[in-house]
Amino acid sequence: MKSEIWIIKIGSQIIVEEGPLFIQSIVRDIAQLKKSKNIQVIIVSSGAIATAKVRTQKNWKSLKEKQALSAIGQPLIMNLYNTALHEHGLLGAQILLTYADFKNLNNRKNFLNTLKQLLQWNIVPILNENDAIATEEIQFGDNDMLSAMVAAEIKAKKLILLTNVNGIFDKDPSDPQAQVIPLIENIQAFKIKGSQKKSQYGRGGLPSKLLASKLASKNGIESHVVKGSLANVLINLGAGHKTGTTIKAASKNKQNLKFAKKSGQKLKTVGKKAMAFKRLK
Repeated sequence: MKSEIWIIKIGSQIIVEEGPLFIQSIVRDIAQLKKSKNIQVIIVSSGAIATAKVRTQKNWKSLKEKQALSAIGQPLIMNLYNTALHEHGLLGAQILLTYADFKNLNNRKNFLNTLKQLLQWNIVPILNENDAIATEEIQFGDNDMLSAMVAAEIKAKKLILLTNVNGIFDKDPSDPQAQVIPLIENIQAFKIKGSQKKSQYGRGGLPSKLLASKLASKNGIESHVVKGSLANVLINLGAGHKTGTTIKAASKNKQNLKFAKKSGQKLKTVGKKAMAFKRLK
């Protein structure tokens, strides 16, 4: 049976709020999915800077301070993942990227080859933006967009965006009448309603998740925006249970499957990067 590939994006907010027990829970789900359904998982994890801020009680005001916090936090995050993976006989591998790696054709091919080899060896790739060296010009903007680009590149079956809210709401989530939208058929035409706050610890928020879902949908990938702290959240998704918000993949005649051959253009915003990205053949 050919394995599916899922991309699991985990945000800074949920890592800081839920801590090591959350990571252990997610890894337990991943191990079960691999064993029972032959699903390969790639983790895109934020949280390095946020974890370092909590551990060192330092904040950043300058770029060099932010980059230093990233360098402190990244091994702390990897230690949490590998400790949890080890309990299930699994091993994680770290890959740090900047947007420049996706703009450069050779770098992108090398990244894809490495990713495929790790999956072949049954290693769990754990990706993050390389904030220790990234500047505005070579940032993805947030890991939502990185996860969508990776999903398109590896031709994943699902993109799962784990967050600290229950999904995408039909109005401002602070409104007592607000309800989760269970299914979005056409993400390209979807409009955000209500105020949208960024994460306290990360760069993302609902707008970036919608943008990532649009890119995934254009490449034939179904997305899910779900609350990561729910018990057995990945197992339930694997069983087909309705959880959070599901964003359907575009039909084949609407997919954007043409691939870029050139690199080097300057892209200043996450939105422009999303529109410009096209995966390799």
